[in-house]
Amino acid sequence: MKITIIGTGYVGLVTGACLAEVGHEVFCLDVDQRKIDILNNGGIPIHEPGLDQVVARNRAAGRLQFSTDIAASVAHGDVQFIAVGTPPDEDGSADLQYVVAAARNIGRHMTGYKVIVDKSTVPVGTAGKVAAAIANELKSRAVDIGFSVTSNPEFLKEGAAVKDFMEPDRIVIGHESDAEGLQAQAVMREVYASFEAAGRKIYWMDVRSAEFTKYAANAMLATRISFMNELANLADKVGVDIEAVRQGIGSDPRIGPSFLLAGCGYGGSCFPKDVQALSRTAQEYGHDLRILAAVEEVNELQKQVLGKKVHARFGTNLQGKRFALWGLAFKPDTDDMRAASSRVLINELLRAGARIAAYDPVAIEEAKRVLALDFADAPQLIEQIEFASDHMAALPGADALIIVTEWKLFREADVAQVRDQMNAAIIFDGRNLYEPAKLKALGIEYHAIGRAILTQNES
Repeated sequence: MKITIIGTGYVGLVTGACLAEVGHEVFCLDVDQRKIDILNNGGIPIHEPGLDQVVARNRAAGRLQFSTDIAASVAHGDVQFIAVGTPPDEDGSADLQYVVAAARNIGRHMTGYKVIVDKSTVPVGTAGKVAAAIANELKSRAVDIGFSVTSNPEFLKEGAAVKDFMEPDRIVIGHESDAEGLQAQAVMREVYASFEAAGRKIYWMDVRSAEFTKYAANAMLATRISFMNELANLADKVGVDIEAVRQGIGSDPRIGPSFLLAGCGYGGSCFPKDVQALSRTAQEYGHDLRILAAVEEVNELQKQVLGKKVHARFGTNLQGKRFALWGLAFKPDTDDMRAASSRVLINELLRAGARIAAYDPVAIEEAKRVLALDFADAPQLIEQIEFASDHMAALPGADALIIVTEWKLFREADVAQVRDQMNAAIIFDGRNLYEPAKLKALGIEYHAIGRAILTQNES
């Protein structure tokens, strides 16, 4: 089947490459010439494990191509996946300008029946806006061409996106119940035929429910994270080990262990904006989602926890202090710095006078870009941060190590060697990577999240 993917960002590129992998002929469109040049020259503009091999394999097989030619992209695909960005608007709602622009382009150039698929994360009612944009363009051309708009939200985890797409725990597809909607269902069944044959479950529903499902899923996961962070902060005060609590409640099959790890807050491109967008949708209908408001508030406060722990140990004035920082991306196996907790911490430390030696396996260049924006009002502060060549190179001269991202490399580090490299044996662990008893035995002062009963300094 011939498929067009509009947008070669995180979702679009993974979707296009993986659909080519199962045998479809995929045309990936982007208006960013730089991205297309990178892809046509064999590069990958994002960091996602395994994606480079899938792209290379399918480009070589002739099943995957990249272009900025809008007319050619519309002509190519019987199915048009819209996978453009939906960044938060000033009021927190999803900005649909790129989605609507993509729809208009389809309407301007289509000459036959198309199935349009909203793959971007969009609020309830977006399919109607997409349909209206296409219909208006067709009307202005004075042509009568049939089309259907469906919703097929993505459920990809950064760092595991290729596996998530190829081995999905569920595929959600929303379509209308009229004749054209049933025709679209048949087309989408063909798109995902190999997945259905492999036993992957497809959940068919109406379009609005499919749109809502994506936001509901991310809101639930964000709620679990903020809930555990709330408990972890209380655990520090009442003398409880939050890790023991996590194991205790996670073993309950009604709860399960996923997304119950306490830490220094969630970030990335999905949870923050999707929680905001769902809350904004509720407000538009005169409904207040109070739990989600609390989830967002808790998360923003949680990003400040490491900074508060540092100040509690070293005081408010950090002039003359040097900190090693492990981790910049919002999570491991990605270079995504959007809403990363590291940005909040770096801002706090630098403005308090500290110096930082930071390391991340893949996110350093992206960190340089976003930090330049974060410190646009005080660019001289950027000079107080240096980027180390590896994680151990960040340690010499450090008064403490602060861990923000749970990279496997950091989890497996020799903590005795870490201790010996620093000025002082102090670790602030925003992801609870280590066993407190082991670090205590090594003479390391260990400040984790929700483990104060085991990490308090007894020197």
